[in-house]
Amino acid sequence: MVATYFPSPHSYTTEDVVEIGAHGSPAGLREIVRSAVAAGARLAERGEFTFRAYLGGRIDLVQAEAVADLVDSVTPLQARVAFDQLEGTLTRAIGALDARLFDLVAKLEASIDFPDEGFHFVGAAEVVAALNEVRGGILRLLGSARMGRLVREGRQVAIVGKPNVGKSSLFNWLVGADRAIVTSVPGTTRDLLRESVDFEGVRLSLVDTAGIREVLDEVEREGVERARRAPAAADVVFVVLDASREVSVEDRDVLARTAAVRRVVVVNKTDLPRAWNRNLVREIEGDAVVEISLATGAGLPALRAATLGALEVDGALIDDPMVTNIRHEALLGLALASIERAMSGLETRGERLNEELMLADLAGARRAFEEVVGTRTPDDVLRAIFERFCIGK
Repeated sequence: MVATYFPSPHSYTTEDVVEIGAHGSPAGLREIVRSAVAAGARLAERGEFTFRAYLGGRIDLVQAEAVADLVDSVTPLQARVAFDQLEGTLTRAIGALDARLFDLVAKLEASIDFPDEGFHFVGAAEVVAALNEVRGGILRLLGSARMGRLVREGRQVAIVGKPNVGKSSLFNWLVGADRAIVTSVPGTTRDLLRESVDFEGVRLSLVDTAGIREVLDEVEREGVERARRAPAAADVVFVVLDASREVSVEDRDVLARTAAVRRVVVVNKTDLPRAWNRNLVREIEGDAVVEISLATGAGLPALRAATLGALEVDGALIDDPMVTNIRHEALLGLALASIERAMSGLETRGERLNEELMLADLAGARRAFEEVVGTRTPDDVLRAIFERFCIGK
């Protein structure tokens, strides 16, 4: 066992900290914790160490949230984006915008402080230029939000179809392993089978479902009912059809049930004698349809491309700061509204600059920036953020 002392303010939390390193034996670790509690210690709350680091000024709120994202990351891309935010890329981008507003606010307030002398420390043209600069910066950050949230949150994908069309084979292909049992016997999959995978950097929560058909077996019937409900909770649905069989009543039922969701129609078994005729299936008009053979691998590159299209993955990530959190996105939206309100007021008044009205709008934008990084954040928001941390972080 090794005990390491970190004196304040050089620890993670900026407080005096002793870190105990021990062998991984669960029995030994339990005894260390038991002895520490007996000596007066207590177990940490969820996120308490990171919360103390935030309160101590070691990190800001964006970086604190990035710690949780880094712990929860499944794909290397998720980890990279979280680590970038932990390094302060988004914080610095927002700080630069806030600094530009601070400079403008200082000049506007100076003009108000000398009303009798008629001094104006900033003209309308300079105000417009500054607001356009800040507005452009906010729009660039918000432009990254859709892809950023896709990387952070991932997508849920359900695979549905009648029995023996290749749903479990498709599931195994996406997982990259023989996770689901594949047989020629209908009804092999009787429950929802779930797996999280890295697909081109995006975390997919895959759900393989039971074959949809009318059955008498009570267990399989429950599995079929769950399969019918699965598309409603999915972001993307793969509807699997069999190219060696004509479209059946069950196929049309599945297509009808998934008509309102984003889907990819996967026509499998193209290596067998063909009975599938796309022109006879009016239910797939406008859908992405990919013909493949999971047995031979034919068409799989096209399936990969169609999957990326359905997920709305629009290319490689850029190195600019990325917004991945809906809280950040909402607050930046408020900041943008304040900036645009200030610009609209200036256009309405022409060259006449009303410093008081301008300052009110800019204060709203700055409050939103401060809430993003945690300079000014309500206590209930802080509780909600740190409660999702695991114990020990």
